[in-house]
Amino acid sequence: MQSWLQKYENYLRIERQVSPHTLNNYRRQLDKIIEILQKNDITEWRQVTPSVVRFVLAQSKNDGLHAKSLALRLSALRRFLTYLVQQGELQVNPAVGVSAPKQGKHLPKNIDTEQVQQLLANDSKEPIDIRDRAIMELMYSSGLRLSELQGLNLNSINTRAREVRVIGKGNKERILPFGRYASHAIQQWLKVRSLFNPKDDALFVSQLGNRLTHRAIQKRLETWGVRQGLNAHLNPHKLRHSFATHMLENSSDLRAVQELLGHSNLSTTQIYTHLDFQHLAQVYNSAHPRAKRKK
Repeated sequence: MQSWLQKYENYLRIERQVSPHTLNNYRRQLDKIIEILQKNDITEWRQVTPSVVRFVLAQSKNDGLHAKSLALRLSALRRFLTYLVQQGELQVNPAVGVSAPKQGKHLPKNIDTEQVQQLLANDSKEPIDIRDRAIMELMYSSGLRLSELQGLNLNSINTRAREVRVIGKGNKERILPFGRYASHAIQQWLKVRSLFNPKDDALFVSQLGNRLTHRAIQKRLETWGVRQGLNAHLNPHKLRHSFATHMLENSSDLRAVQELLGHSNLSTTQIYTHLDFQHLAQVYNSAHPRAKRKK
């Protein structure tokens, strides 16, 4: 079973050029699936039937996985089995007819503009603080995903044009603008970056000179949230959602926000962003013919 998994990993990395982060997620899910199968005397992929797929999901649920994680595991298995069909190892994909558990639509929380100001109101001259401030300014200014920010190199940034080139999901490249506060923060960081003795051209590096990991960025944001007295837990996704929410509240241009976020489907943006009721009421009162108030 592992030999096919290795072939699949090579296929994804070389032919599909899947990002290392996505590749690790797939591998982690499939390794866990193999563990479940082998504990139940299933040692070949040809033994996997729709009933076995449902059993894997049921066992994963018993292990504590929630609906979103179960859907991810099923997706990883379904894609892998599709590959086996393409390679002639299987005749049909036994996971095709199996449905993932329904997920509740939980809107990610954002922080308001006053809290953003509070978060970034720190003019510490410590190099590590200068780096962290540049990270947060850029994430909020451009709505970057954590993986997109972590993958930035020096040549990804153009401070003169105030543009950043990112590689998003599906290995798709997009160029995003950023504001003057982010531009200033990045320039300040570039002045002190050499103090960290960088080992490559990663834009954001650790104190040991290595590219910052996902977890390191998450921990630094958590620390800043506590230090600046935010009344909510701070994470990279919350900054991205705040960017999207504030852009949509001030422009109402869903298509533009979709492009900035790098969503392939508008429906994703509609779920991802939300307008507060006060803003919706203002739009309604100013736009609907029967709601317009006389001056």
